[in-house]
Amino acid sequence: MEGSAAISLSLLSLGPERKVKCYNGYFFNGYVFHTEDYGHGKKTYNSGVCIKGWTSSEFEVDYYGRLEEVVKLQYHSEQNRVFLFKCYWYDTTDRGIGVDPHYDLVEINSKARLRNVNDVFVFAKQCQQIYYTYTPSFRKDRSRVDWLSVLKTKPRGCVEVVQDENEDTSVIDEVFQASELVEPYRVASWLT
Repeated sequence: MEGSAAISLSLLSLGPERKVKCYNGYFFNGYVFHTEDYGHGKKTYNSGVCIKGWTSSEFEVDYYGRLEEVVKLQYHSEQNRVFLFKCYWYDTTDRGIGVDPHYDLVEINSKARLRNVNDVFVFAKQCQQIYYTYTPSFRKDRSRVDWLSVLKTKPRGCVEVVQDENEDTSVIDEVFQASELVEPYRVASWLT
């Protein structure tokens, strides 16, 4: 084992430092996350989180929540650190999740908290950003006041390119650039 790798491994084996730092925001992979308290009253909503997980039956499921705290664990050297999100998780069983049949949107019961949560922390790298809005059917049915629609966001700075099946991708368009420099010139004044 190399010297620097052995040192890094021994520092990790000591566990994290006793002090942690908490933040009210985190920027990662084009997403800007804010804690719910920090984002309260702001025009944008950046505290919705979604992670992929598996049930005890090994079915893949999306878990939805709200970001409560951003925590940085430091491991006895500056390059060894981990960012964790402490989240309030919504119930994703039948009583807390549904799909609007008319709009085909995932809906979450905001009053149904996930029960028997062993760990409220997730790695920040695992999270995708989402936001919640009132369900479109809320206008018709006021009894659904506790239900929110889930909308997944795209990372900032990322553009999704849709390619036509018939498009030839072997031809690369080259950008035209003049090879000669044009010298600037002075405009003579007519009133001399």
